[in-house]
Amino acid sequence: MSKILFCWIGKADLNGSREVKTTGAGPIANAVSSYNFDRVVLISNWTKKESALYVKWLSRLNKAKVEIHEAKLTSPTHYEEIYQNVVNVVASYKKETKTSSSEFFFHLSSGTPAMSAVWVLISQTRYTAQLVETSEQKGFKFVSIPFRISAEYLPDSFKKRDKDLIRLSQGLTPEAPEFDNIIHNSKIMKYVITQARIVAPRNVPILIQGDSGTGKELFAKAIHHSSPRKNGNFIPVNCGAIPGELVESEFFGHEKGAFTGANSRKIGYLEAASGGTLFLDEVGDLPLAAQVKLLRVLQEQELNRIGSTKPIKIDIRVISATHKPLLVEVSQGNFREDLFYRLAVVILKIPPLRERDGDLGILIKHLLEEVNKEAINQPGYKEKKKLSPGAENLLLQHPWPGNIRELHNTLQRAVIWSAGKTINEEDIKESILEFPESKNSNILDRSLSNGIKLESLLGEVAEHYLERAIKESGGNKTSAAKMLGLSNYQTLTNWMQRYKIV
Repeated sequence: MSKILFCWIGKADLNGSREVKTTGAGPIANAVSSYNFDRVVLISNWTKKESALYVKWLSRLNKAKVEIHEAKLTSPTHYEEIYQNVVNVVASYKKETKTSSSEFFFHLSSGTPAMSAVWVLISQTRYTAQLVETSEQKGFKFVSIPFRISAEYLPDSFKKRDKDLIRLSQGLTPEAPEFDNIIHNSKIMKYVITQARIVAPRNVPILIQGDSGTGKELFAKAIHHSSPRKNGNFIPVNCGAIPGELVESEFFGHEKGAFTGANSRKIGYLEAASGGTLFLDEVGDLPLAAQVKLLRVLQEQELNRIGSTKPIKIDIRVISATHKPLLVEVSQGNFREDLFYRLAVVILKIPPLRERDGDLGILIKHLLEEVNKEAINQPGYKEKKKLSPGAENLLLQHPWPGNIRELHNTLQRAVIWSAGKTINEEDIKESILEFPESKNSNILDRSLSNGIKLESLLGEVAEHYLERAIKESGGNKTSAAKMLGLSNYQTLTNWMQRYKIV
């Protein structure tokens, strides 16, 4: 297991590295001399020259690999800047080492008291790490913190008021009860909700982008209910769940006898949403043929039911949602460019849970309350469940790739698996689904701090697309070569031989 020490370079460390020493070797040097760390990650707000000299000096004391990260601070006690620098550095190593076995250590004795406080806070709320101290008198020791800090107070407790948020909020009514169901505390969510409140009264189409499970439909409903159309219908449509042959009937409706099986008149989604809001969930999955017809309806604000030549005027507002990058879909010919610009007059981007600093703790509390209420009448449920500190800590440290939906489902499973009143760590471990990571994932976002093998990465990409092309072409090399933009099947064969694709 790789052991990684994170620390700020403090004045005592620089003094300890100089020829004329007024103190000992310094806290960091004492730590690396007392414990077998594999890597030492230094964060420095000193000059590049001072930092480089210190790294050179420290590297001679131990075999550990010493790595430096420059930080810009307006003050060595500026909590917000310290916090952001620490989180950015630790996050990069967390991403780099998530498929390997690594143990993190945070050094409390180096740097300012504000820096020590931030190490304690993030160890209790964001990242699993052992806290260590060093001193000339007592040497090296591990530190145990006898309490857990609630994540909902971070990092907003360090942050100054956001000027842009204040500017955007001017002119809005102080209450927006329609958005109360969106549980949040983070600045980024406050910003997105402010944007949604601004656009809600305006009769313009909105495209909501965000990963699966981030709450896009919740935003759409809040916008509808805080708009002048709130007394009209809110019609949600899952575009990916409608069979291709039924798309037209579902959207436009039909007259009795229009086709075999049409035993009565049917009102389609578009007509049902007239006077209200049509919510097109996963709009990127809408077939191209349906996109053409939808575009015409949006342009003309009228439709014809199947089996009728009489146009019907409609008045709808469209809110769309997708987890796909629609502009990429447009460039690949999977989504019409003219429809994209018709739907995306305003774009709201819902951040994934991992970017919502301070929201996870309050979401865990809120969702557990919901799960307890849902389970109250179910067999085997005897009493309201609560989380042990260790169980909650595991939840706080999980990356939640499935976002709020995954968190809700995990808590549901944990309530089922827990035998007693308290959900413990083992219950959470049983309830969290660990998805295997694709070897090609995050290939454009890998850390350069420890170096990469560019040729190897290019090979991964080549192997991935070669295998896909062969599979999707049914083994036809000429077709596969065309898919990959290669001149002929012989060139494809050469690529396959190079990367040993059978």
